[in-house]
Amino acid sequence: MERIVCSWCQGQSDPGRTACEVCGAPLDVAALVTDSGWREAPRLKDMAEFNFGSSTCQVEGEIVPVAELSLGQGDSIYFEHHVLLWKEETVPITAMNTSSRSFGGMPFVVTVAQGPGRVAVSRDAPGEMVVLPLHPQMEIDVREHAFLAASSSVGYSFVRIKGLANVLHGGSGMYMDRFITQGGPGLLLLHGNGNVFERTLAAGEKIMLEPGAFLFKDSSVQMNVTQIPVKISMLRKSMYLAEMVGPGRVGIQSMYVHHGSD
Repeated sequence: MERIVCSWCQGQSDPGRTACEVCGAPLDVAALVTDSGWREAPRLKDMAEFNFGSSTCQVEGEIVPVAELSLGQGDSIYFEHHVLLWKEETVPITAMNTSSRSFGGMPFVVTVAQGPGRVAVSRDAPGEMVVLPLHPQMEIDVREHAFLAASSSVGYSFVRIKGLANVLHGGSGMYMDRFITQGGPGLLLLHGNGNVFERTLAAGEKIMLEPGAFLFKDSSVQMNVTQIPVKISMLRKSMYLAEMVGPGRVGIQSMYVHHGSD
């Protein structure tokens, strides 16, 4: 029997299913694309389920979504420590070494949860959960404090982007989390504030983003800090924008909060 191909992640599901087995995206709803080419990220239905490795993820709630993960034997995930909602007593947790990075003057802690057992994570903000299944040899760059959880098959590192904080003040910059798969597939869960949209840029195609709107990008997309002079009454200011240069995908969020310097 011919399997159904998901328009979001290209995963294949059995006929008759209404949600993708790989990312949980609805299979019975057509993709919505604006005239300018921005595609809405699929809004996952309450209690949608999908699989990764020997584990299962169930999405609960629609305003402040929760990812409840049933981890199989040998599977593990990692996440920023403050997104933990609850875990079963038998699920062990450890801390990942994140070098000298800090958050609000405190050490930046990434927590690892090891299966078997259940654990749930959630951001303290309304928005959408974005599910990005990663194929081998893929690299995704994500704005700081946007990743919800990742399977431990996905490598984690970070870089600092100097000069970007918000549209009118360059600030000291922001961190960008980097997720890379090696020989096997992986799973990355993001939280986008408000609504999330994605656009694929052609080679050499450029688009300017307000820094707070940036959510994720393919590593093939180049990000440059652009300073644009702006006259406000008798004052002269500079507008700082993120110039994205294709090829590759760019994801944005419609509601954002500018974090203080880490």
